[in-house]
This record gives sequence, structure tokens and C-alpha cells, in this order.
Amino acid sequence: MATSQLLILNKKQIQQKIDRIAYQILEDNINEKEIVLAGIWDRGYKLAIRLEKVLKKIADFKLTLLRIDLERDSSKLIAKTDLDESQWRNKVIILIDDVLNSGKTLAYGLGVFLNTPHKKIRTVVLVDRSHKIFPIATDYVGLELATILKEHVDVVMDVEGEEDRVYLS
Repeated sequence: MATSQLLILNKKQIQQKIDRIAYQILEDNINEKEIVLAGIWDRGYKLAIRLEKVLKKIADFKLTLLRIDLERDSSKLIAKTDLDESQWRNKVIILIDDVLNSGKTLAYGLGVFLNTPHKKIRTVVLVDRSHKIFPIATDYVGLELATILKEHVDVVMDVEGEEDRVYLS
């Protein structure tokens, strides 16, 4: 039996959300010299790349892109980054993921930065499902969506042969 899919955001709407989030990041960090965009692999990282592209057009600060690889199925924080911690020390960090569900992924993502001094950490999600079981707040949100637990939010971005979209199934 095929699951039904409800389109939540189309390609144009996704870009509008990204643009708006980029302007919010700019406003919140107007006097900064450098910002680290830390994307959780893989869709959070893809979103970070999209935000970087917009921010390069509108902001004067330096942007550093950081990839965070988490072992999502682990009950412990196991993470790797593609940059050394000296690259984010004493800087503003924007932690980015596609969907906030329970908050576990963002909590683990935050764990990467806890032993390194930083100016501030903010969070970005494209879709916040409001099912948090971890004490995670989102600073920049594309869309807040009330869903039931058995529903699933899928983000399709930068998949060859497919148009960007967010859908509920």
C-alpha cells in the first residue's frame, strides 16, 4: 500500500524560507566578522550550503562552512567534523538541520561545540515538527508544523532528477 504524500513546501517556497532565514541571521549578527555555518550531514549540510550562497550576496562577514557527521543511531554522542575546532573557536556558530523532530540530532550537534569557547550558538531548521523530547529551541525556523508522531516530514533538496520539495507522508 503506497503512502500518500502531502506537499508542504515547493521549490520556490523552500528558497523563500532560506532567504528569510539568511536575512534573520544577518540581522542577528550584523557586527560579526565571521560566522560558522555548521550543517548536520546530509540535508542539514545541504541547507547550510544554500544559506551560505544567500549570505555571501547580502552579508559582509566571512563565512566558514562546517560539516558535522553524527552517528544518529547511537545512544552516545559520536560525531566527526570536517574542520579542526580551531576553525570555530570564539566564533558565532549557526547549527543547521533540515527537520526538528525530537531534538536529539540538534542536541548531539550542539555537543560538538560544548568543549570549545564560542561567542554564541544559534539553531536553524527548515521545518520544526514540535515533537521535542530534548530541551532544544530553534532560533531560525522556515516552517513550524504540528504533526502527529506517525507522520513523517521528508525534505528533498539537491537530489539529481528531483525537484526540491518538503512533504508530509
